[in-house]
Amino acid sequence: MSDFQPMEILDCISAVARPIHDFGDEFMSDTATAAIGLRAGFPPGRGFYCRGRFGVLGEAPASVVQAVQGFLGPDLVTTGWRSGRPVMPAEEAVTCYAEAVRTWGRAHIPGDVDVERFNLLAQRLIDAADADALPLFAGWRAQPCPVDDPVGAAMQRVHVLREHRGACHLAAVRLSGLSGREAMVINLGVEQAAHYGWPEPLPVAPSLVPRWQRAERLTDELQAPLYATLTERQRAEFAQQVRDLTGSATP
Repeated sequence: MSDFQPMEILDCISAVARPIHDFGDEFMSDTATAAIGLRAGFPPGRGFYCRGRFGVLGEAPASVVQAVQGFLGPDLVTTGWRSGRPVMPAEEAVTCYAEAVRTWGRAHIPGDVDVERFNLLAQRLIDAADADALPLFAGWRAQPCPVDDPVGAAMQRVHVLREHRGACHLAAVRLSGLSGREAMVINLGVEQAAHYGWPEPLPVAPSLVPRWQRAERLTDELQAPLYATLTERQRAEFAQQVRDLTGSATP
């Protein structure tokens, strides 16, 4: 611990937010992940993704799932959710998806990462979170995490932390006066917004960009109470562990 220089809360959040997000994205978009869904009986498409990721909400109508996740186009969510429903109940789909998360982690987390220490600090953050108004995060936090698979458990905790920031960001986006579609276009561009299910999205007015920037700042502020539970040196240590675990470059 003495080798780590003190790190402020917002600096730590800034250091880990993108690596956690992108590492989770790699899992979700990997053909190996899709193959697990196919072997489980899900049809090609977004059925395994939607049923597995959002199944923590239970057997909710597609419109409710759409309202909770916010950033994907409604047709993508509706089609994926409904196509996965005949395959297995939501609870079983979550179990299958969680195993896919851990399987991917075992294949991609470097062998020299101190996952035991990462798990300790990550779980401290997860336990400290106030889940009010964050149902998708709350559902994933409630999923059991294996004690005999520390590498897989580390990936599952990455996923849970990613869901926390995503849920906070949706709240911040709406508070800042943006829709999920507008936020996706500003952040990723028209082409990527279309890829994520928004049909023929139009560019947004440049005057809306400051609202998205405000939403980013609000997201950081909503996450700050978690990182306040770590000491300054623990925050620096955690930031380094996230970089090592995800293979991201040191800023």
